[in-house]
Amino acid sequence: MARTYGGVPPEQRRAERRERLLTAALELFTSTGFRQAKITQLCTRAGVSTRNFYEEFGSKEEVLRTLHDRINSLALTHVSAALEEVKDADAMTRIARLLDVFVATVTLDPRMPRLNYVEAVGVSPELEAQHQVWVDRWATFIEKEARHAAEAGAAPDRDYRLTAIALVGAATGLLREWQAHEPPLPVADVGTELRALMQAAITRP
Repeated sequence: MARTYGGVPPEQRRAERRERLLTAALELFTSTGFRQAKITQLCTRAGVSTRNFYEEFGSKEEVLRTLHDRINSLALTHVSAALEEVKDADAMTRIARLLDVFVATVTLDPRMPRLNYVEAVGVSPELEAQHQVWVDRWATFIEKEARHAAEAGAAPDRDYRLTAIALVGAATGLLREWQAHEPPLPVADVGTELRALMQAAITRP
C-alpha cells in the first residue's frame, strides 16, 4: 500500500503537483516565452524537483500541448453547455449568445489567448497537428450553427465549411490582437466584432 504524507494519499499529491506545474507553466510561457523558458525555472516556480517533472511530463512541449488542449476544451465545454440556454431562441440570438460565452471564457485570463495563439504557434509538427484538430472542431461547431440558421430560414441553404474555417481564423486573429494590445481592447468590442462577422458571413447569399 502506498504511503500517505500528512494524511494526503500519493495520488492526490501527484495530481496537485501536476496542477502546480501547469499553473506555473501558463505563467512562465506567457511571460518569459515558451522557447526561452527552462524546465528548471518551471520546477522552481511550481516547487517541485526535475525528477517530479519528468514523472508527469516527457518534455516542456508536452506541457504546452496539455495547456493548449485544456484551454480549448474549457471554451468548448462552456459553449456547449450554453446550447441548452438558447435551444428555443431564434438563430441570430443563439449565435450571439454562444459567441459571448466563447469570448468571455477565453478572455477571462489574458494568458490563455497568448498561450494558444502566440506561444503555441509554429513549435512543432505535433503541436500544429493538435492545433488543426481544434480548428476542425471549432469549424464543425460553427458549421452546425450555420446549418441550424439555414434550417430556420435565417440563412441561405449552402455549404458552410469554408465559411466556418474562415470564422475560426477571424476569431484567432482578433483574440491574438486583444492579448497584445496596449492599452487593452475592451472585451465587449471583440465580442461585437465577432458577432457582426459571423452573422454577415452566415447570412450572405
